[in-house]
Amino acid sequence: MKFIKRLHDQIRPKFEDGGSWHVMHPLFEAWDTFMFNTDEQTETGPHIRDSVDIKRVMIIVVVALLPATIFGILNTGYQEALAAGLHRTWIANFLSGLQLFVPIVLVSYATGGFWEVLFSIVRKHKVDEGFLVTGLLIPLIMPATIPLWQVVVATSFGVVIGKMIFGGTGMNIFNPALTARAFIFFAYPGNISGDKVWVAAIDGFSGATALSVPAGQISQHAVTLLDSIKQFDFSWFNMFMGWIPGSIGETSTLMILIGALILVGTKVGSWRVMVGGVIGLVLTAVIMNLAAPYSTNSMLTIPSHYHLVMGGFMFGIVFMATDPVSACYTNGGRWIYGILIGFLTVIIRSVNPAYPEGTMLAILLMNAFSPLIDYFVVQRNIKKRVARYAQ
Repeated sequence: MKFIKRLHDQIRPKFEDGGSWHVMHPLFEAWDTFMFNTDEQTETGPHIRDSVDIKRVMIIVVVALLPATIFGILNTGYQEALAAGLHRTWIANFLSGLQLFVPIVLVSYATGGFWEVLFSIVRKHKVDEGFLVTGLLIPLIMPATIPLWQVVVATSFGVVIGKMIFGGTGMNIFNPALTARAFIFFAYPGNISGDKVWVAAIDGFSGATALSVPAGQISQHAVTLLDSIKQFDFSWFNMFMGWIPGSIGETSTLMILIGALILVGTKVGSWRVMVGGVIGLVLTAVIMNLAAPYSTNSMLTIPSHYHLVMGGFMFGIVFMATDPVSACYTNGGRWIYGILIGFLTVIIRSVNPAYPEGTMLAILLMNAFSPLIDYFVVQRNIKKRVARYAQ
């Protein structure tokens, strides 16, 4: 490493102002700080009051994503084998899933990296670190059958429209990965919803996700409907483990909780947002259950503990809602922010059966309101202090 460091120091002048390769300085700086620690202070958010720089924080998030990623690859291969009626070893399932996952993640990183470097060169600033995480999040919230050209379009939209037009990392209002997912959902709904997109393409095969089973059904209990499905095991425990169709990284609540422990243990992710989200979801689900006898909507009958393991709620509240840029900054604001995400998730799922997965829209909506929440929390704290000192 010392040899590499000396080599970096020797060629550094060529990339600085006046050097023959100064145009490529953002790319050199990105690699240099990725390989070595830096003592530079950040000029824009997010600011980290620690000896650890932002790139290391992003790497911690990537490590926290690894359990869900590895399981997602394995489950992708398993769902493909299940659809084809094959009996394969776990290694064979993993390798099969890997063949589907690797192209998606490579396209995601290549596309996002291209836009990051291009904007950095044009604006003459450092390459943003945020895409270390966004580049992995985008594949994990996509189905395994997503066309690669749509990954290119969605990633471009998420990076350029969701982040770069606001000024880059630390300036964006919305989570870039969720912006990419929302674009795909509304622009190409046939490739991210329906019966055939959640497993590797098998001719003549059709299935359903857990949330789509009770959606649109009348006067039937959601759990009874899930138990009646013989094609997949939609029992609560199996959904908790993650052996069900779904987006690559969102199915296993167990793996997501392991990632949550890593984020909370390293103080990278806010536990207040996570716990607040769970509280908001559980309380709202209980209210919906109480209203169920007065309605024919089967979505109102979903128990709160089923809401937790169905769809992308746990993945969203752990890895998306805790984004330090688009979430609330104040501790009080984080509680309100998380609770409202849980509340809106159940409301969207229950009231709009045409769109049973409400987590994405709930987080994006609260991203827009997080500055307002922080403003009122700060104003409340100021009033409390003024009143205390006036006594």
